[in-house]
Amino acid sequence: MTHASSVISASSTRPGSKPWLTPAWAGPLRFARRASASAALLILAAGLSGCSKLKARDLLNKGVAAYKNAQYDTAIEDFKQAKDLDPGLMNARLYLATAYASQYIPGAPSEQNVRLGTQAVNEFKEVLQLDPNNLSAIDGIGSILFQMAGTPYDPKQFEESKSYHQKHIELNPNHPEPYYWIGVIDWTLAFRGNGELRAAYNREHVNKQVRDDDALPPAVRADYVSKYGALVDEGIAYLQKAIQLKPDYDDAMAYLNLLYRRKADMVESADERANLKKQADELIDKVKEIKQKRAEQPPPP
Repeated sequence: MTHASSVISASSTRPGSKPWLTPAWAGPLRFARRASASAALLILAAGLSGCSKLKARDLLNKGVAAYKNAQYDTAIEDFKQAKDLDPGLMNARLYLATAYASQYIPGAPSEQNVRLGTQAVNEFKEVLQLDPNNLSAIDGIGSILFQMAGTPYDPKQFEESKSYHQKHIELNPNHPEPYYWIGVIDWTLAFRGNGELRAAYNREHVNKQVRDDDALPPAVRADYVSKYGALVDEGIAYLQKAIQLKPDYDDAMAYLNLLYRRKADMVESADERANLKKQADELIDKVKEIKQKRAEQPPPP
């Protein structure tokens, strides 16, 4: 028996089989039909995906318009829908985080306010999961954490904020602002520590009070250097770098002045202390000069 006849014979044994009615091209035709159906489904899915992305961009534009008009609740809903329709639409995610952050009030202790700050941080972190080097999200987290760390005072949150500014420097070392913010954070921690040590000393020495502008007693000074010396030196270095990158950076000069005064609390020599205060005063004069020149410039068209 030939191979063909054996196949026909075997097929004819199946109930209802009619091999003589099945042409040779029937199998490929069925395959082609299935392939066409699959292709149609893929085209349909692509079309739906395209429609979703178009709708997401439309919602993003509506959200931006609402955001600019300070209609934050409306903007947030538009951004959330845009994000759901097109998870890869990064601007929808960034605007959503920014809309939460814009409503956060630094220092307000209400649960709703804290939730807004937390939502902003979480949305920015979702951006970083998709794009770890997104500077807008890195700066956004650093900024909102700094604001949240003030009330209630949370030094760990200040340090976390600083880590994001350091991340920015790793990615873009020629941008002066992250250097400035690290200096501000270092001063904030050192200033708070200085006040706490002075207050503790004054509680124990009622008849020998230390004023804010007095030199620290030797024992207190040693404690201050031990806890905050490295922090003050770091802050000074970062602010000096910010000014190097932006010579008229008056805000950086103002905080450098403050850190020089904290550094003066750490030195034993009266001459060295006076020299640091002199440098601080010179920075104040420089800030005044820059602000005066800026005020005299004609406004941009």
